[in-house]
Amino acid sequence: MTNHNWLVADDGTYRSFGDPEIIEPGRYYRLYRFLTELEDILDIFHDDLSRLEAITPLVRKLLVSSYWLQMEYNTPNPITGWSVNFLYREHQFPITVQMVAWLPGHTSSIHNHGAWGIVALLGGQERNRIWRRSPQPNSPDQLELVDEIVLNPGDVVALTANAIHSVEPLGDEPTVSFNLYGATSFSDRYEFDPENHTAKSF
Repeated sequence: MTNHNWLVADDGTYRSFGDPEIIEPGRYYRLYRFLTELEDILDIFHDDLSRLEAITPLVRKLLVSSYWLQMEYNTPNPITGWSVNFLYREHQFPITVQMVAWLPGHTSSIHNHGAWGIVALLGGQERNRIWRRSPQPNSPDQLELVDEIVLNPGDVVALTANAIHSVEPLGDEPTVSFNLYGATSFSDRYEFDPENHTAKSF
């Protein structure tokens, strides 16, 4: 099965990008080395698209080398349907690294992240619905559904700060993903109610 890299922009447009071929690194690629190279990229590039295109190959290299990461997730909560295990957060360094797991039968809210993000699917199958704002005079937070992307293990979706999506596990097994975000506080993250056309902090 061919892996894919998808890039979703603020306006709901999306495209494939880069080379999703997984290449074995010449040496063990540790998390600390990944974070060091990530910091260098953030110093060089200052827009979401450039950062996402430069960082995605490093995420692939990390995951194919550091297999221990793939086991660093928590069993999802049967009530909420999901779990988050923080692998890295540091004061005044705008990076959050998580492992996220979802149970089948549960769906996330429709949301943005308020920061660029990269989600690499490691297990299960996941539907990402892509939305965009469609403001009306009396409904400034109205949305419209653009399309959906189904992610399989090895696929990566990269999202700009105001890209809007929702996540739904498919099949009978939990989904497990490696999630990287360019923020620690997520103060600009919102969830959207498509029926009442409202948005609130998330």
